[in-house]
Amino acid sequence: MSNDLNASEPPRHASRTALGVAALRAVHQLMDGAPKILDDPIAALLLDDDGRQILEANAARVHEPDIVALRSRVVLRSRFAEQRMAEAVRRGVCQCVILGAGFDTFAYRQPDWARRLRIYEVDHHATQTEKRRRLQKAGVLMPTNLEFVAIDFESVSLRDGLRASSLDFSEPTFFSCLGVLVYLTREAVDAIFALVGGFPVGSEIVFTFSQQDAAISSLADKVKLLGEPWRTHFEPDAMMRDLRALGFLEISFLTTDEAEQAYFQGRNDGLHAPRSAGIAAAVVGRADCRC
Repeated sequence: MSNDLNASEPPRHASRTALGVAALRAVHQLMDGAPKILDDPIAALLLDDDGRQILEANAARVHEPDIVALRSRVVLRSRFAEQRMAEAVRRGVCQCVILGAGFDTFAYRQPDWARRLRIYEVDHHATQTEKRRRLQKAGVLMPTNLEFVAIDFESVSLRDGLRASSLDFSEPTFFSCLGVLVYLTREAVDAIFALVGGFPVGSEIVFTFSQQDAAISSLADKVKLLGEPWRTHFEPDAMMRDLRALGFLEISFLTTDEAEQAYFQGRNDGLHAPRSAGIAAAVVGRADCRC
């Protein structure tokens, strides 16, 4: 996302790309047609006055093909993850860990089916601090089933960070990891998958990943200029082999055709499924579980 469409400059060390994603979700609520692919009324509240003015000044630009494609990708991945989370809750999962939560808003607009969940937002302390400041300013209350877990993925292991929280490692757990893996080293990514694979049968992770191809090179160049370079790419076949070796027995990749049919049919706002969704789900074992 180009600089002039990003939300206003956050305090030092808070993620600029996370604010950019929040801005894309806000644009979807304010400027795209109905029904919404992702119904997220909180996203616009996270933008400050400068951010809203920037969006208003660039109203025409949000309909340019590259911005439309990026927005489609952002709202699709959250919609898909939340749908998978709902299915996990129906089979008995009662914990949710949102890795690299950034300015994700699920916990603040959670539907009735999520009330039984214990939700853990994991991210860098600076990003969490800025998010909480904006939520408080907007009058958004903290849900009672939410816990913040401050972790820098590159300096503290996810396992150690979560051990310091109230997360129960003996309970089946749903993990959401959207727009995160590409920024991590391969070692950090492998550690995340290994950790989730060690959770009880029925646990699940939904994640996004990047393949190394020319179609994404311009976007990678833009975020690199923001100080958040992309580091790790995957090929689906190799990824599937690695996940199976870690105990994931149900692995699926969302295809463009599947996404178009499920979420984008009949739209008149120009939103379509991205050519390469880069979204996957992996379940530990195959069995029902009950909390």
